Amino acid sequence: MATTIKELAKLANVSIATVSRALNDDKKVKASTKMLIQKLATETNYNPNLLARSFVTKKSNIIGLVMPDIFGEFFMEIIRGVDEVCYNNGYYTMVTSSHSNRSIVEAIVDYLGKGIVGGLILMTPLLEDDVRETLEKSKIPLVVISGKTSAKKWDSISIDNFGGAYSVVEYLIKKGHKKIAHITGPLKNNDSIQREAGYKQALKDYGIPLEKSWIIGGDFSINSGQSACEKLMTSNNRPEVIFASNDMMAIGCYVAARNLKLKIPVDFGVAGFDDIFVSQFLNPRLTSVHVPIFELGTNAAQILINKMNKKSDKVQTIKISTELVIGSSC
Repeated sequence: MATTIKELAKLANVSIATVSRALNDDKKVKASTKMLIQKLATETNYNPNLLARSFVTKKSNIIGLVMPDIFGEFFMEIIRGVDEVCYNNGYYTMVTSSHSNRSIVEAIVDYLGKGIVGGLILMTPLLEDDVRETLEKSKIPLVVISGKTSAKKWDSISIDNFGGAYSVVEYLIKKGHKKIAHITGPLKNNDSIQREAGYKQALKDYGIPLEKSWIIGGDFSINSGQSACEKLMTSNNRPEVIFASNDMMAIGCYVAARNLKLKIPVDFGVAGFDDIFVSQFLNPRLTSVHVPIFELGTNAAQILINKMNKKSDKVQTIKISTELVIGSSC
């Protein structure tokens, strides 16, 4: 069984701080003391406590990743991207989500208050005032993913949501569709807001009137997509095609089609956004907007590590391009 730094200090008859400095090869520690501590550490299978080490060195090599959720392929790909870069650079990744019973602020305070992390990657729909105030007080290195913020002091990375949505709606229009419905994401989600704006702009540019009853709110889940689709396809004024603000809701449309005994794309078409891995296995193959999700994570982690190591003082605002992937669903 591995020993703790406290037990190691007791065995060597020195303070915990001396043990930590010795294991970090501090020149202020006597050579004889250093050799003794290193010998005892080997014999007792000592594993350093990262948090305890950070208290002494005043530097943590743990990167915190705060997300609205960790369920689903989209979030898991971001985590995978962040962790890949952290691992390759000698950092550790600690992930948490706000869950349904606590706010983003509470999740951040949990990290900052305990002094665990040396840098933070925050994925949030909107960088609201209470979140911004908490982060400004902490002065911790930070990268924001997707969140809309007017603050120019933090690095941010986002998707070209507007352009991606515009491209898929334009494609549908050029295929001859005019009755195009839209299932949105959450009301305050910046990605959802921008995708809806792209949808509306494409209709406007091609002279197609906006039918407000064809815009149904969802929450990025399969169930909300199914519910919205069933509402649209059982109405007296049915659309020809549905553009869902993410692939999970588009999958919900497939479920609704099966329940209503309708066929895609014969009875109505479906398009999504994200092009998650599972979409390629849908029958028919889903038309979607490809987002390099893994790249979102790797970019965010690399920017943050550079910032933590003082390699860059310049604030970066990066927008990642999307690409239309044409399937046979519309």
